[in-house]
Amino acid sequence: MNELELKYGCNPNQKPSRIFMKEGKELPIKVLCGKPGYINFLDAFNGWQLVKELKQATGLPAAASFKHVSPAGAAVGLPLTETLARIYWVDDLGELSPLASAYARARGADRMSSFGDFICLSDVCDVSTAKIIKREVSDGVIAPGYEPEALAILQEKKKGNYNVIEIDPDYTPAPVEQKDVFGITFEQGRNELPINNALLENVVTENKEIPEQAKMDLLISLITLKYTQSNSVCYAKGGQAIGIGAGQQSRVHCTRLAGQKADNWLLRQCPKVLNLPFVDGIKRADRDNAIDNYIGDEYMDVLAEGAWQRVFKVRPEVFTAEEKRAWLDQMDDVALGSDAFFPFSDNIERAKKSGVKYIAEPGGSIRDDAVIDCCNKYNMAMAFTGIRLFHH
Repeated sequence: MNELELKYGCNPNQKPSRIFMKEGKELPIKVLCGKPGYINFLDAFNGWQLVKELKQATGLPAAASFKHVSPAGAAVGLPLTETLARIYWVDDLGELSPLASAYARARGADRMSSFGDFICLSDVCDVSTAKIIKREVSDGVIAPGYEPEALAILQEKKKGNYNVIEIDPDYTPAPVEQKDVFGITFEQGRNELPINNALLENVVTENKEIPEQAKMDLLISLITLKYTQSNSVCYAKGGQAIGIGAGQQSRVHCTRLAGQKADNWLLRQCPKVLNLPFVDGIKRADRDNAIDNYIGDEYMDVLAEGAWQRVFKVRPEVFTAEEKRAWLDQMDDVALGSDAFFPFSDNIERAKKSGVKYIAEPGGSIRDDAVIDCCNKYNMAMAFTGIRLFHH
């Protein structure tokens, strides 16, 4: 099969729509269940490249949660702590496989953004991973294969209409890629530059020490950025992205957006949030929304008279700004990657508030000295990679 007809394109009025291979070549995918759409395939193919590269770079199973052609989360299969298992809502599933741990991390870092995601897995989907996927709201999954029992679990989702795609792991695209915009064909060489530890050797700050875990986190950050709509930055810690800022015109806005998401990730681990008294039977999405509002600027809306009863058994205490800042000040050893250079030191100042200690960015700004000086002020270690990772 070299062509697959789709229901419509980005929007229902954009017809006809299809994916196809030129010169009669076979499509490298099989649709095992459902009928994926145009945006589903864009997410699936971008996400597959991301997780494949993460596994190549780290040697660990990898997963990504994709939404609107940018990752909401990406991670490798490191074991979860008890606290992480709780905030990712998988503590009732027992011991998870490495691949399931990777997806729990990818999905759980920013659950608001991951709602209705497309799931991308580097390895054959096992039962442990399928059990997590079964109970989350998502559009579909792409993987190089599926265990028979795992496939059966996924085929029950959405009354048999859940999108399940199998991709040939050995498929290699042509070295030159094309796309049409406004009837005009654009052509460029694929971005096949390998992202590995060699990119982290040019440490330009006074602090030259980047430990192995931080190097892994920086690689996760950079590979994630390679498939994130630019401008973009990514905060990472402990084997996963914890905050991704995508598609902003100003880099400091990327840094602020991603930093806020990283802050939310840590605040969710605070006992005051872990022990919120939810009503019995609350839906997962409603619980996620309530937590996001409670720890954000809208917490007074959640606690307003007549509102809190819908989600909480008793009215929780206000999570004050001072309490949140005290908890966030415990954050440390966070890695930060940027797809292009930081033009001003305000990005570093914002990153510091979210516990960033290790940075990887291309360098090349006329204000590199000011950025380096700011890193030195906070004893951060920063590597200039010399590569830009724009993705459009």
